[in-house]
Amino acid sequence: MVLLEKLKLSKPLVRSMTDAGFLGPKDIQLKTMSRILGGQDLIAVAPEGSGKTTTYVLGTLMRLKYGFEEAPRALVLAPDKERVLAIIEQYQLLNKNQTIRIVGLYPEGGMESQMDALADGADIVVATPDRARAIYLKLGLNLNKIIMFIVDDAAEIVKRGMQLPVAELARSIVKSQRLVFTEVYHSKLKLLTDQFLNEPAIIEIGDLGEQKLETVDQILYNVPDFKTKVNLLNLLLEDEEVFDKVIVFVNTRLTAEKVFKSLFKYLDKDIAIYKPLFFDHPGFDLIEEFKASDTRILLVADDLKESIDLKSIPIVIHMEIPANVETFVGRILKSNLEHDTDRMGLNFATDIELSQVKKIEQAIGKPIAMAELPGNLVIEKDKLKKVKKHAEQSVSTASDIGAAFHPKKKSNAKDYNYSSKEKAKMKFKNR
Repeated sequence: MVLLEKLKLSKPLVRSMTDAGFLGPKDIQLKTMSRILGGQDLIAVAPEGSGKTTTYVLGTLMRLKYGFEEAPRALVLAPDKERVLAIIEQYQLLNKNQTIRIVGLYPEGGMESQMDALADGADIVVATPDRARAIYLKLGLNLNKIIMFIVDDAAEIVKRGMQLPVAELARSIVKSQRLVFTEVYHSKLKLLTDQFLNEPAIIEIGDLGEQKLETVDQILYNVPDFKTKVNLLNLLLEDEEVFDKVIVFVNTRLTAEKVFKSLFKYLDKDIAIYKPLFFDHPGFDLIEEFKASDTRILLVADDLKESIDLKSIPIVIHMEIPANVETFVGRILKSNLEHDTDRMGLNFATDIELSQVKKIEQAIGKPIAMAELPGNLVIEKDKLKKVKKHAEQSVSTASDIGAAFHPKKKSNAKDYNYSSKEKAKMKFKNR
């Protein structure tokens, strides 16, 4: 009854929810369900496990109500086959209306068999963007009757570079409600959603869990790209007094070598690599050797899969966010030792890495403070824009003046043989 009163669900859906073990509505469902049922475009930002999938499954089943239409009325896009199957399982769990047909499309198996399944009839299509687009272009997916277009785990879709098929499918639907569900909403995702959303409501759920872990102080720098990360690292490491002993974590040893070569030359004597790939680069095979040395900065790669003793290291920088949440959390937990209380953690993250940051925040039960980028930091993409603009202006100026280029004289055109004292055209010039 609680679900019926607060979410305004039909009685069959309430029974389905009860049978499935849902005792009450989640926060995201309370804040979004009325908007979904009202047909409004929506962006829902919430952490993993907050009930995003259940929310749009309930909304879809409420809006469709019956099946056996001539074409699908709901299209749900997900990043991979595993997610597609998990969504279909959730639909089957809550759908007691056997007339509503659900078909999954993903890049495995023959495309013809999936097209045949669509031809047999589908009310809800759950698909990966690339497979849905491919079948649509083969005229196997009819989008004329779509009334709900849903993008699930949108940040992961952007991370995998599937923005183009999502945008093309959205633009191919004449009129529908568009819903986007994601763990994090960043600038790259905004570029995608701006192409097809119409004045969406943005609902953000900040459920980071009940248990808060004791961690060292953390700061997050949101940077646009890897080269800007290098610029930021160079800028920070100029302060030898503050950054007197630093460990910088990256994902791979190849990245460590790349960062080593990209740092300012005057840092050569201050920086080393932990177990370097190349013998001619300065390095250490033991962390204790680094601690006892005069070297200020040590680059450490996560692909070594080693537990690093961070005791007595005052500053730890994650230049790349580890794929494993437990790895990161283990490094920032505050131990009982006094010298850990002053440790500082600095984290560099691009938009693509922000979803991993959200998982970390959920694991530790609190947000990581966002820091402003230094005013004198060189943003690489802005630098490239300036260079491009300057080049275009230079070309434009040169074309206007015409200083370096003049039209050829007719005598220099090489079309006539003047040496023979007659204007005989050179017919075989190009042979």
